[in-house]
Amino acid sequence: MTSTGRRRGILRPLAALLFPPGPDGSESVHGVLPPLLIVLTFVSGVVDAVSYLGLGHVFVANMTGNVVFLGFALAGDRSLSAPDSLLAVGAFLTGALAAGRLRPASGAGRMFAPLVAAQTVLVGGALALTAAGAGPPPVIALLALGMGLQNAVVHRIAVPDLTTTVVTRALTGLAADRWGPASLRRLVTVAALLLGALAGGLLTLRHGSVWALASAVGLLVCVVLARAGSREGRRGAGAAATGTGGARRAGIEGAWGENHGMVAEGGWKKVGPGRFELGDLRVHMIRVEEHPEDLRAGRWLPAD
Repeated sequence: MTSTGRRRGILRPLAALLFPPGPDGSESVHGVLPPLLIVLTFVSGVVDAVSYLGLGHVFVANMTGNVVFLGFALAGDRSLSAPDSLLAVGAFLTGALAAGRLRPASGAGRMFAPLVAAQTVLVGGALALTAAGAGPPPVIALLALGMGLQNAVVHRIAVPDLTTTVVTRALTGLAADRWGPASLRRLVTVAALLLGALAGGLLTLRHGSVWALASAVGLLVCVVLARAGSREGRRGAGAAATGTGGARRAGIEGAWGENHGMVAEGGWKKVGPGRFELGDLRVHMIRVEEHPEDLRAGRWLPAD
């Protein structure tokens, strides 16, 4: 069996745990993305451990923490640096802005591997600078820029409960909602961030930031290769080769399948083509090539 086959054999059962098959046995429309997003959540914990413990009490993934730290620094806390917090927020926004300006006709899912590959290069640059003894500012900038790319593509593909950098909403859902498939996803994402921070903290404190960043680079490379070797990744390359028309059609088909999957996951029963019911409620889905409101707003097609 090839390495790609082994990865696919591992990832799909893991994806099925996070997003169970529908009543008809069909797998989730998200493919292998859910377990890959869990890996990215672990990476977020690692790089935040490096930035907080090794770069002067600043976050490069958790922007909520940076905004709070900025307020503390402006209030006079000398253990925190307002310029470093501003640098991290600015670099993060730059990365998110750059990723947001990329609008592939076939949807955000096609950009997952390329953007994570770009993030890998940026984290690799931070690793090289750290090994060379560079000061915190350029390392903070590269790491935050990469996390901006990651957050932008994760925001676009919008896999439920898997945001990769924050767990406040996941914890709220765990406490407020009844146990179900979403609860498992939330629990796993909280555990992944915790374990990433633990691993990154141990490596940074005991062996130095270089080892922690090297582990992050290795994990990011694995994510890129796994996505590129997956069925969705290969289908994305094929769709790109068919031109704009084929890519747009692939995006529409993906959005159609994703909506069906979300409705089925919510317990709705399919009663006809595009028709679902739940108790006294009825839903009828229709396909729209390009909605006028989307065209006016310049929105992407949904991720497939």
